Amino acid sequence: MVKFNEYKVIKIRVVNIQFLTYIITMKRILLPIVIFLLGMTAYSQDMSYYTAEYTRADSSFTERLVVLEAIRDAELKGIGEFYHEALKFLLMRAPDIKTNAERNQAEKSAIILCEGIAAEKYTKAALELWQTAELFDVTGNANDGNAMRAALVALGQTDGRAFIPHIVQRLEYFNIQEVRDAERRRRIQMGVLGCISALESFKDIRAYRPLFFTKVGPFDAIVKETASNALPNIVDDPSEAIIAIIQDPRNEPPVKLLVWREMDRTKMPNDSKAKIAAASLSVGWLYQTSNKNHQTMLRELRKSAIDLIGQIGVSEDSVYINLEKSYRNNFISNSPDFDEIIMTLNTLAAVKTDHSVNLLLKFLQEINGRRRSGPWGNTERRIFELLTTNLGKTGSKSVEVRLLLTTISRNSSYTSQEQTMAANALKALTQ
Repeated sequence: MVKFNEYKVIKIRVVNIQFLTYIITMKRILLPIVIFLLGMTAYSQDMSYYTAEYTRADSSFTERLVVLEAIRDAELKGIGEFYHEALKFLLMRAPDIKTNAERNQAEKSAIILCEGIAAEKYTKAALELWQTAELFDVTGNANDGNAMRAALVALGQTDGRAFIPHIVQRLEYFNIQEVRDAERRRRIQMGVLGCISALESFKDIRAYRPLFFTKVGPFDAIVKETASNALPNIVDDPSEAIIAIIQDPRNEPPVKLLVWREMDRTKMPNDSKAKIAAASLSVGWLYQTSNKNHQTMLRELRKSAIDLIGQIGVSEDSVYINLEKSYRNNFISNSPDFDEIIMTLNTLAAVKTDHSVNLLLKFLQEINGRRRSGPWGNTERRIFELLTTNLGKTGSKSVEVRLLLTTISRNSSYTSQEQTMAANALKALTQ
C-alpha cells in the first residue's frame, strides 16, 4: 500500500511537470493552473524545477515573469534562496533588455523578487538588492520607480547596513532636485519613499540629516509626512546631527529654526538638549544677514535657546559669552528686544552659577554707574529693576553682591522706590 501511494505521488508530480513545461513552451500560460500545480507540490519546497524553468536560456522576460507570479501567488515559505538566485539571474540578463515592454516585465519581476526577499528576510541578498536599486534607478527616464523602491525597502528589511552611505547619498541627491515634470517627479518620489523606508529600518544617525531635508524638501505632502514620521524613529538622541545642521553656514535661518524644533520630538537627555541650546545661541549671533525675516527667525532661535538653558542649565562656558551678547547688543540697540533682555537676565538667575551671578553683578555695577553720571531713563530704570530682582533670586553668598545692594539701598541718588528694590533683593539673599 505504501509503495502504491509513493508511486502515485511521483506519477502525479511527473505529469504536473510535463504539463507545466508544455504550457510555458507553447506560450499558452494559464496562471490558475500553474498556481494549482504549485500548490500540489508546495509541501516539498523543492524549487529546483522552477529554478531551471526560470533560468532557461531561451525564456523571455514575459515567461520568466509568469513563473514568478505563479510562485508569488502560491504563497510558498522558506524560499529566500530561490528569490536570491532568481534576482542574480535577472541582473545577469539585464543587458538583454531592448524594449520598453521588456523593461516593464523586468521591473515587475524585480518587484516580486525584492518583496519575496524582504518577506523571507534573506540577508545574503543585500548586494543584489542594491544592484537592483541601481539598475532601476529613477534617474533613468525609462524606469518606473516601483522596482527601485521595492529594492530599497527590501534592503531595510534584510539589514543591508553596509549600503547606508549609498542610500544616504542617493537621498541627498533627490533632496536637491527641482523637478517640474509631473511624471518624473512621481518616479523620483518613489525612489525617495524607498530610501526613507530603508533608512528608518536601519536606525542609524547618518540617516537623520538627509531625512530631515526630505521633510523640508520640494516633495509632495505625503512624502514629506513620511519623512517626518520616520525622523523620531532613527535614534533617540540625534543631537549630533541637529547641531551640525544648525551650525552649517549653508543652511538659512528657516532651516535652523525648523531643525531646532525637531528636538521636542526626540527622547534625548537634557545634557544633549543643553548642547543644542548652546550651539543655537552661538549661531544666533554669528550668522549675519540683512534679511528682516531671517533676523526675526534668528532672534526666535536665540530666545528659544536662552529659555531652554534657563530650564536645564549651562553645558559650556561659551554660553555665558553669548548670554552677555544678548544683554549688551539689545541694550545698546536702537530697537532693542526687551523680551530677549528679560529672558537673558531670568536665565542667568535661574542657573545660579558663580559665572551667572558675576555677570548679573557686572551689569548692575554698570547701571549703578549710569545712575550717577547718566544717562538714566525708562530703559535704565526698567533694567535696574530686572537686575536687582534677579540677583535676589540667585541665593548668592557673594560679599560683592550684598555690598553693592546695600550701597544702592542707602544711596540718595536713587529714588525711594529704587532703593526699596535693592533692599528687597538684599532681603531675598539673606532668607
